[in-house]
Amino acid sequence: MSLSPYRIRIAAAVISNQEGRVLLVRKQGTRFFMQPGGKIGEGETEVQALARELREELGCTLTNAEFLGVLSASAANEPEHIVEAMLYRAEIAGGIVAAAEIAELAWVDPAMPGNLVLAPLTRDEVLPLIAGARGLPARLLEVATCLCCAAPCRLLPTSPFV
Repeated sequence: MSLSPYRIRIAAAVISNQEGRVLLVRKQGTRFFMQPGGKIGEGETEVQALARELREELGCTLTNAEFLGVLSASAANEPEHIVEAMLYRAEIAGGIVAAAEIAELAWVDPAMPGNLVLAPLTRDEVLPLIAGARGLPARLLEVATCLCCAAPCRLLPTSPFV
């Protein structure tokens, strides 16, 4: 009998610079680049977890978080696991530095991320969403079916990616 993969629930940030590049991070001891963020702690809201992770890992302060949707994919660093990401467009204050478990930072064009080894969620879900959403009518982004539980999830039509 096959057991379903274990789910890891995270809050993840899409942080863009003025050129439209998106920040990706690589954790120490891993090879995959992914969105900044991390696991949601017990008793934390998604936004609280995101603020904590950005402060710990990048040394910056979350000033605004806009919910973009729920995405899921195979976990990059944990075999047999599925990552379920609550994705937010994040505005931050302060400089960004690799801290805590972050080994490397990269700013990438979401349509052409280059030769970086990308986490499945980043490669298959997040970057295509960001790169492709610019040309879609807002009404197509208002409700999407969640990949992890088949429930309706909201992608905000006011997103900067529309």
